[in-house]
Amino acid sequence: MSSTPLTDALSPVTQALLAAARAAGADAADAIAIEGRSVSIDVRKGGLEQAERAEGLDIGLRVFIGQRQACISSSDTRPETLQAMASRAVAMAREAPEDPYAGLADPDQLADLRSADGLELFDPSPEPDPAALEEDARRAEAAALAVKGVTQVQSASAAYGQQAVWMAASNGFEGGYARSSRHMSCVAISGEGTGMERDWCGEGRIFQADLPSAEYVGNLAAERTIARAGARRPKTGTYPVLYDERIASSLIGHLLGAINGSAISRGSSWLRDAMGTPVLPDGISLHEDPLRIRRSGSRPFDAEGLASRKKALVQDGVLQSWVLDLASARKLGLDSTANAVRGTSAPPSPSTSNVILTQGTKTHAELIADMGTGLLVTSLIGSTINPNTGDYSRGASGFWVENGKIAYPVNECTIAGNLRDMLRRIIPANDAQDHLSSVVPSLLVEGMMLAGE
Repeated sequence: MSSTPLTDALSPVTQALLAAARAAGADAADAIAIEGRSVSIDVRKGGLEQAERAEGLDIGLRVFIGQRQACISSSDTRPETLQAMASRAVAMAREAPEDPYAGLADPDQLADLRSADGLELFDPSPEPDPAALEEDARRAEAAALAVKGVTQVQSASAAYGQQAVWMAASNGFEGGYARSSRHMSCVAISGEGTGMERDWCGEGRIFQADLPSAEYVGNLAAERTIARAGARRPKTGTYPVLYDERIASSLIGHLLGAINGSAISRGSSWLRDAMGTPVLPDGISLHEDPLRIRRSGSRPFDAEGLASRKKALVQDGVLQSWVLDLASARKLGLDSTANAVRGTSAPPSPSTSNVILTQGTKTHAELIADMGTGLLVTSLIGSTINPNTGDYSRGASGFWVENGKIAYPVNECTIAGNLRDMLRRIIPANDAQDHLSSVVPSLLVEGMMLAGE
């Protein structure tokens, strides 16, 4: 079994938890240990605004007494604490209601790969020191302030983090992996008083070498901000709406939420009866691929030890699969899709990782030209989504388009529709960002209701 220096220290902790659970009377158990550290630096007006460093180890234990389960977590790994955790968890499980769908994976369901070898989820280069992060943030701020029209920078930040995860269970599973992350962001402001407008740019990568320059981040934040100067409310009516690539993944996120096994098994999804029917336009597919190299959402196995695999959620417009962990799959009489995630204090639940939507053939600019008159949305604020009907309403800001060209920036408006109808009408651009966990291009939706002036 492959391990790293970051995960080596976690295996004994999880094994000690399992031993304590057995000694306390548990029929079965699984344990998870997550150790991480991070440092973030914020600058403002050329000076250090805030510096934060966090380090911690969290452990979690889930025990089973028959079909009853209980979870408990701690950050203390002393032997007496582990024994107390196990005793308390077993006592809780004895009082818990029976759950016919709870339980560990069968041994023959478990992943063969127990590490992240080949996925490149951890950058082995030295951790950047705080001075280097501060310099990156200063450079991003300086680049934004150098753009004419920017009156101030609200914040410029640089951060680094690393995390190690190790899991073990009484069914024989044991494995883990490490991750690293590197981020930069900048929020710029134009105008003054009630005429202020702001926008931002944020970039994150696993490997330092893949991260764009601080100047790129600052410049893009500034350019986006000054483009918003003089924003006003748009017209009320029914218009096409183009979701910019930055926020288009939120629309697909509503689809993923509606096919989540937890919602389906409760019967509380607007797609609960949609399996095998069209949910996207013909020719448009949505895949999940948790095994993409150097992607932050990648994982070799799920939180129940099942092997991750690429799968079609929607193929040629037609819904193919729910997103399932073991419990939701058992409730629905299906097999898990290896989509379990968990923290240290609760049982697993289903969730997706890397998703990829079919791209279109037209550019972002060509879709704007095709719109005629409508709204380009670059920011969404709040939401009202009815999970049972798919009725959709969100605050939005962006740019008004007339005769296929951007006319002026807009704010303080609401867009509304029904997700089932909206998703069937999407027209994708070809501008998806391949490095992201959600590779979703800009999406044009015809016939949206718009409430403005």
